[in-house]
Amino acid sequence: MLLDKNTRICIVGLGLLGGSYASALTRQGYRVTAITRRQSSIDYAVERGMIEKGSASVDEELLRDADLIVFSLYPHVFLDWIREHGAKLRPGSIITDVTGVKGCVVRQIQEMLPAGVEFIAAHPMAGRESSGIEYSDDRIFRGANYIVVPTEANTERGIAMCKALGETLGCKDISVLDVESHDRMIAFLSQLTHCIAVSLMCACDEPDLERYTGDSFRDLTRIANINDEMWSELFLANRDALLREMDDYRACFEELYDCIKTGNRDRMREMMRLSTERRKRFNKRSDV
Repeated sequence: MLLDKNTRICIVGLGLLGGSYASALTRQGYRVTAITRRQSSIDYAVERGMIEKGSASVDEELLRDADLIVFSLYPHVFLDWIREHGAKLRPGSIITDVTGVKGCVVRQIQEMLPAGVEFIAAHPMAGRESSGIEYSDDRIFRGANYIVVPTEANTERGIAMCKALGETLGCKDISVLDVESHDRMIAFLSQLTHCIAVSLMCACDEPDLERYTGDSFRDLTRIANINDEMWSELFLANRDALLREMDDYRACFEELYDCIKTGNRDRMREMMRLSTERRKRFNKRSDV
């Protein structure tokens, strides 16, 4: 099954990402339904045309009607959901996710699923600091990176469908990584950056800092406005990889500290030139 306009899609979890998926897919002409805990979120999505219909309880009819189910849940909630309701999934359907860490969920989910149901993991590198369906916006996917994370249990059909989903959302660069490589990359590119932003905001309690700051501080600490429930779970779920990246970062920070302390301007400038050269590769292309 590749993604076509006859593909029936159900979103489980209508928060920021789940709501953004629903908006993007509905805008592309897909039939989208949803299951989430709060009736108010279902009402919000229906009233704004984000979904066709939904349920605040696990509706077996919605699940069995879906060809593709997207789970937008915290890792532990995802595991609990499949453990309790996985048997309700229809053989022949494909499920995917948006989970920020894969090692703690992928193989466990695959082992729990009934025969004929395939789980192909994915991670859209998109989001916002605020959580909740009211902050959802399908524009977050435009030009974003999208990572497909298959295992030996996945089929070419499932992988192709997952790639097609990323393209349909509007993501620009579709990559494929194994579970371990994904979590290692995420530890550096996402989790470490959040750790730095949180630490920086906690490092100074000087009052009225906001009155004196410039754009550099605002840009660097944007992600310090953080969902503590979600990110603390993700940090601990990827503990070993994240700690390795924190150790490497600490070593680089201490080297820069020593350069400043000892007046080693030549090495300081070498680090700055390397930083500048590497940062150029992250600039978004003008065609996005």
